[in-house]
Amino acid sequence: MSDVSDLQRWKLKRLIKTLEAARGSGTSMISLAIPPKQQISQVVSMLTEEFGTASNIKSRVNRQSVLSAITSAQHRLKLYPRTPPNGLVVYCGTVLTDDGKEKLVNIDFEPFKPVSTKLYLCDSKFHLEPLAGLLEDSTKFGFIVIDGKGSLYGQLSGNTRETLHQFSVELPKKHGRGGQSSMRFGRIRLEKRQNYVRKVAEKATQLFITNNAINVTGLILAGSAEFKEELEKSDIFDPRLRSKVIQLVDVAYGGENGFSEAISLSRKYLDNVKVVQEQELVTKFFDEIARNTGKISYGIDDIISALEDGAVETLIVWENLVAWRVEFQDAEGTKTVRFLRSEQEHECVNAVDKVTGAQLEIVSKESLVDWLAEAYTNFGTNLEIIGDSAPEATSFINGFGGIGGLLRWKREEFDIQESDSEDYFEENDPDDEYAEFF
Repeated sequence: MSDVSDLQRWKLKRLIKTLEAARGSGTSMISLAIPPKQQISQVVSMLTEEFGTASNIKSRVNRQSVLSAITSAQHRLKLYPRTPPNGLVVYCGTVLTDDGKEKLVNIDFEPFKPVSTKLYLCDSKFHLEPLAGLLEDSTKFGFIVIDGKGSLYGQLSGNTRETLHQFSVELPKKHGRGGQSSMRFGRIRLEKRQNYVRKVAEKATQLFITNNAINVTGLILAGSAEFKEELEKSDIFDPRLRSKVIQLVDVAYGGENGFSEAISLSRKYLDNVKVVQEQELVTKFFDEIARNTGKISYGIDDIISALEDGAVETLIVWENLVAWRVEFQDAEGTKTVRFLRSEQEHECVNAVDKVTGAQLEIVSKESLVDWLAEAYTNFGTNLEIIGDSAPEATSFINGFGGIGGLLRWKREEFDIQESDSEDYFEENDPDDEYAEFF
C-alpha cells in the first residue's frame, strides 16, 4: 500500500466492527488498554486484586466467566516483559455466538499509534474507545459551500468525508422596478443577505471551533457567487477561522455536488488526505478505460489470473467487498481453491469437483479482502483498500464490483468490451464475518 499504516488502519477498523457486535452474558468481557509509560507489573497487580474481588460474585456462572477472562488477560500479559513502545491493548472474555454457544476470545496487540487512554473495564461488551481514538486523523479540513440557495458545512479527514450541517435559504431577487419601491426592496434584499451571511458565520463558529480552539487544519470556502468573498470579509466571521482559510473556490453547484467539486478543485492542498488519494487513484483507473489501453483488469477471476501472472501494478479493493477464498479437499487429500462472490457462497455447501464429481470438504474459508491484505506482497503488487466516501469510488464499486487492477502491461486475453458481465458484483453486504478473531 502507499503507506503501511493504511493497511494497519483498515485492519483495526475491521477489528472494531467485529468487537462492536460481540456480546457476552454477565460481566465476562474485559477491555484493557495500557499506555506506553504504564508498567506491565502494575497492571498484573491490579488484575490479581480484581481476581480476588471477582471470587465473591454470587452467580456461579458469571463468577466463572469473569475469573476465566481475568486469567486469560493475565496469561496474555505474561507474553510481554515490558510495555511495547506504543502501549498494549487486550480484549478477553466469553462471547455468545450466533447459535447461542459460548466462545472464549483472546486478542492482544501493540497498535500502530501510541495508546493515550488507560482503561480497564469488565462488562457485557467490549469497550472500544481507545481503538476508535487511534483511527482519528489529526489533519482535518473544513469546507463551507455557500450560494444564494443555502449553505453546506463539510469535513474531510483521512478517508472520511462528512457533511456536518446543511440548510436552505430563500433570498429576494433583484427588483426591476424604479422609484422609491426599488430603493425599499433593495434595502430589504441587502438586509436579508447580511442576515444570511451572519447565520453562516455563526454556524461556522459552532462547527469549527470546539472548547475555544479551532478543530480543523484548514478551511476552504466555496460557492458559485460572491457570497464566499462576503463571508471571508465579514466582521462577523470569526478571525480565528479567517486565519485558517487556505483557498476560495468557484464551484458550479451548491450542496453535496458543490462539496464534491470543491474537494476536486482543492487537491493541491489535500495531497495527504486519504479520500483525495482514493479519488485520484480511481480516476486513473477510469482514464485507462477511456483511453482503451487494455491495462486494467476487474472481476475476481481476471484479477486473480493477472495477479498470478505478476501483471498487476496496483490492486484496488473496496474495504466492504463481500467475496471469499475457499480451500477445498477431496477424499484423496487433493486441495483446490475457489474464489466466490457473495451470491456464489451457496456453492460451499455440498461442493463437488467440477471434473470428477467427487465430494469436497471445506478446509478453510476467509474473506477475499482479508486474504489479499496478507498475500498481496507475494504477487509483487501494491494494494489500495478504498472506502466509498468519494463519488468516484462509489462509481467504481457499483460499476466494477469494488475490485480492479492497474496493469503493468496489456494482457491480450482480456478485452474490456467482451468481459463477462457476470464478474460484476450487484450487491455488497458490509456485514461480513471476521472468523479469524473468534
